[in-house]
Amino acid sequence: MTEPAMETVDSFGMTAERLFAEVWSRPVLSVRERRLLLLGLLVGQGLHEATEIQLDVALRAGELNESELREVVVFLTHYAGWARGAKLNDQVESLIERVRRDRRDRADPSG
Repeated sequence: MTEPAMETVDSFGMTAERLFAEVWSRPVLSVRERRLLLLGLLVGQGLHEATEIQLDVALRAGELNESELREVVVFLTHYAGWARGAKLNDQVESLIERVRRDRRDRADPSG
């Protein structure tokens, strides 16, 4: 990669990072509220990979608990459609199981 191209990539990355940091830290909406809005948008658009990332962050950061994630599935299924709702349900249940397994493994490292 040439030097000017590298500068462009770094400049874009820094700009995007700053933009997202500013958007997510504005005081009117909480991070949890922003996460819920983002999840609705991602599910509605069928952006499954990005949805999975945001679900993981929401659960691991304590922004949403297991019951709340399941309620998000129920709610969004009615607005985003049954196919997207079924995919979201699969993602949520897989995530819950994965996080529970990770927590068990950390609590008992001997297996």
